Amino acid sequence: MKMEGQVRIPSGCAISAVISREGKKISGDIITNSMKPMHDRSNGLGGGFAGYGIYPDYKDFYALHMFFNSRDTRKTCEAFLKERFEIVQSEIIPTYKIPAIKNEPIIWRYFVAPFRSVMSSLQLEEKEFVAKCVIRINDEMPGAYVFSSGKNMGTFKAVGYPEDVGLFYRLEDYKGYSWTAHGRYPTNTPGWWGGAHPFTLLDYSIVHNGEISSYDANRRFVEMFGYKCTLQTDTEVITYIMDYLLRVQELTLEEAASVIAAPFWSTISAKSDLEDKKKHIFLRTMFPSLLVTGPFSIVFGFNGGLMALNDRLKLRSMVVGEKDDKVFISSEEAAIRTMEPNAENIWYPAGGEPVIIKVKEGAF
Repeated sequence: MKMEGQVRIPSGCAISAVISREGKKISGDIITNSMKPMHDRSNGLGGGFAGYGIYPDYKDFYALHMFFNSRDTRKTCEAFLKERFEIVQSEIIPTYKIPAIKNEPIIWRYFVAPFRSVMSSLQLEEKEFVAKCVIRINDEMPGAYVFSSGKNMGTFKAVGYPEDVGLFYRLEDYKGYSWTAHGRYPTNTPGWWGGAHPFTLLDYSIVHNGEISSYDANRRFVEMFGYKCTLQTDTEVITYIMDYLLRVQELTLEEAASVIAAPFWSTISAKSDLEDKKKHIFLRTMFPSLLVTGPFSIVFGFNGGLMALNDRLKLRSMVVGEKDDKVFISSEEAAIRTMEPNAENIWYPAGGEPVIIKVKEGAF
């Protein structure tokens, strides 16, 4: 029998990310290769990637990446879209046929612009309109799932190991200023195409390693505001929490981090900065149902940057490194060394300490 220390038991799931502060383009095969040394953190039931800046020719349009279970479902959904959006491009997402990825659905993408007349009649601003349409499709159209809906960004995910998913989607053909990646090891939810990470809404994306013990409380709160958790995994709710806090409530990234990984009351009470103390008391009092409990490490992607965050007890691993204008984030240093062998300034963020990296103004 092997003793502790003689066998490696990974702490479930793998996350990885890279971003260029200068907005320089990074090939998708770099993020795919970063997942290879963390192969044992996945079990083949989900892998995925999000790339930012990958659609410069359509940067002013929402890129809807969709799964369909049949042509009839696609036609029904397309009729729904045509009533609400101008479709400037409609095409199948290019893939390679490889033995490791099986039973794929129809994988389609649309580049769309919402009709201003429809938004005006509903008295909705653009992002709220698009978000409501995405949630409606995912909630009310069986067999149709919008798994990416941002501008100049896209998510690519499947059932499989992440390095195979990257090959399947031909990520070497894409170049972006920022990438995130996930290898899934589901513990209490099914492995299926819609349940793979990243989870997205508009340009927000989440990859997550951990388990959310506060899921029911979090879900009940966000569903009061029109969100619907339909993708059969706890991680989906973090995306909606971030959208609610940032877009709807207009909090800063630091404030949103202080909601979902809130300091303990004892930590807040010990603060000597009275303004900072008052702010944290307000956030904990105002959004108690959005505190995310349980072990987690996440990378949150958005247009122009990334945020990495651990749970406040740091029960999941996360490491950050730098080299020149690039910042690397991963579950293991080995993944960073794969992307950049000469990475410097390697550090491990503290629990609840957000690491926020933004691309310089005008570079994306």
